[in-house]
Amino acid sequence: MTRPLKPHQLVLDVMLAGLFGLVALWSELGNGWTDAVAPVASALTCLLMAGALAVRRLSPAVALGIAWAGAIVQMSFGRPPIVADFAIFGVLYATAAYGTRIVFWAGLASSLVGSVVITGYLFLLPEFAGGRLTLATLPLAAATLIAAAFALGLSWTVGALVRTATRARESRRAALVAEADASAEQERVRIARDMHDVVAHSLAVVIAQADGARYAAASDPAVATEALGTISTTARAALADVRLLLTQLRHSQGDGPQPTLADLEELYAQVRAAGVVLRVDVDPAPPGEPPAAVQLAVFRILQEALTNALRHGAEGGAVDVRLAWLADRVDVSVRNPVDAAAPSAEPSRGHGLIGMRERAQLAGGRIEAGAAAGEFVVTASIPVGGAR
Repeated sequence: MTRPLKPHQLVLDVMLAGLFGLVALWSELGNGWTDAVAPVASALTCLLMAGALAVRRLSPAVALGIAWAGAIVQMSFGRPPIVADFAIFGVLYATAAYGTRIVFWAGLASSLVGSVVITGYLFLLPEFAGGRLTLATLPLAAATLIAAAFALGLSWTVGALVRTATRARESRRAALVAEADASAEQERVRIARDMHDVVAHSLAVVIAQADGARYAAASDPAVATEALGTISTTARAALADVRLLLTQLRHSQGDGPQPTLADLEELYAQVRAAGVVLRVDVDPAPPGEPPAAVQLAVFRILQEALTNALRHGAEGGAVDVRLAWLADRVDVSVRNPVDAAAPSAEPSRGHGLIGMRERAQLAGGRIEAGAAAGEFVVTASIPVGGAR
């Protein structure tokens, strides 16, 4: 029934309504009342109309009801139109601008019904057209009806236009907020994907090197020293990438790590240093410089596939990597044997596989990953023309 208003808005409405009521009552003092009932009827009408005007924004429904009550009191005492009747325009405006759906249409119905009531009531007054409706006064009645409908309908229409403009402004604001949230979420997903690619691969290499160094330290200290060097190098590189990603979180304009095909040899070296037999076949070779988006997608897909092979592949099994740079696309294939008896032989459907799929999709390609014939196979096809 009521709308939330700020205190100063409510105080302003009450003050303006009180001033309007005083002006309307003052205008009635010069009408020359001929009976004792006329002053009471005029004062009561002015009070009701001023009250309707005071609560028009707080509760348009209550304001509409009070305005109708004031009109009924006025007509019951046979009072002619007075200055207080102008409050009706403000009430109709408020029903269209601030009212609920029911009040909105009730305001429109009131403007139409009110124009008919005004016309009928005026032609019953002896001061207007002799107090009766005849063929001679019919054109005047039609003109009065049209004028009343236009005046009341115009007030309601202005309120409806304000309501439409307000809702459009709110919709635009909500759309901007939703767009900002979607952009932020997309950025968070991208950063999380980069973070996973960097951290998961680096930790897998570090763990493999640490395990190897622990077992080799007793028999060959040189192997342990070499493993510790690899751990140090890998950890430093990962730390640099993480710092760059964190900088990007603080400054959205910063660029995250963007590896290229030139970094693949370092990636292969890290995997081999972890004790994995890695066979790489590139046929045919890239005809030129592929787009940066394609290079990034290929690197990240290979990085995640090799990380999965390092973590979940069968011990001592070789990993086969094949790259085919065709005229319109690049085909990527990574195969590694899996131990079917191990509960973690196949990578879970977690962030890694999701990240590879997103990488391929961002570059306009597709990817498939799954176990087949004792091997875990990752195949991807990415158009060289660039991301779609």
